[in-house]
Amino acid sequence: MWFKQISVFALAQDLKTDFEAWHDKLSAAAFQPCQGLDWKSEGFARAVPFREELIFNFQDTWRFSLRQEDKVLPTTVVREFLDEKLAELQATEGRIIGRKEKMQLKEQITDDLLPRAFVRSRYTEAVMDLQSQLLLVNQSNPNKSENFVSQLRQALGGLPASLPRTQESPSSLMTAWLMQGEAAGNFELDTDCELKGTGDIVPVIKISKQALDTEEVKQHLEHGKICTQLGLIWNEQIRFVLNEDLSLKRIQYLDMLQEEAANQGDDPESLMSATQLIMTQNLSLLVHELIDHLGGLQAA
Repeated sequence: MWFKQISVFALAQDLKTDFEAWHDKLSAAAFQPCQGLDWKSEGFARAVPFREELIFNFQDTWRFSLRQEDKVLPTTVVREFLDEKLAELQATEGRIIGRKEKMQLKEQITDDLLPRAFVRSRYTEAVMDLQSQLLLVNQSNPNKSENFVSQLRQALGGLPASLPRTQESPSSLMTAWLMQGEAAGNFELDTDCELKGTGDIVPVIKISKQALDTEEVKQHLEHGKICTQLGLIWNEQIRFVLNEDLSLKRIQYLDMLQEEAANQGDDPESLMSATQLIMTQNLSLLVHELIDHLGGLQAA
């Protein structure tokens, strides 16, 4: 229930949200399993296990779930069937099979095996905070998070959501915080960071589980390296690693937040509702404070 990583998308201030209309549009883009020769399929699934709805709405936080299904057909299996077929043809017809015919046989074997292939399912979840005008996708991989937004945009017939473009780059801010040996506001340095240099062969230094306010770290920065990942703690409640694209990974919610959610009830719906609200509100506050430290958003 707690997102372990997020990519952040800023929503337009004039975004029009109509729960029933949005739900109807997502229903038209609901997940359907792979059929026949399909390699993959994706669509929106129930947002939470205990309800059929494709959007779970709790106090202006909307939860979505995109299901992706892929056929798994190992190349070794195709190769084994192909080798058997080639051996059979060579034995019965006494001729060498050319490259073009081999490719045709491989395609035919793949088509024959595909309906019997194993299926792998994955889910990408997201929460939209209507108050903070943010969409938080539970994914730090940029391709996967962009795919979620693209599928949501396609289903809705348009969605004004974009990656935040800040006045200052996250790398510049992280580097500055390391140089001064402390973060600002409600943030404090944790014990992990990644530093990168420049050149044809880019040097990378990863520091883990040690203090970051040391001369050793400053010397690396003075020699031209910049910080591309930085471990931070926000408001003594959330520990995370900030990436240079403003995504967050390895998010840990400290005991105070988890206890607050657990105290709201022990049935699945109450726990999910409380978790969604507490998680979303705190992540939104964290992100907005980060954006403030980065000089705010650039003008559109």
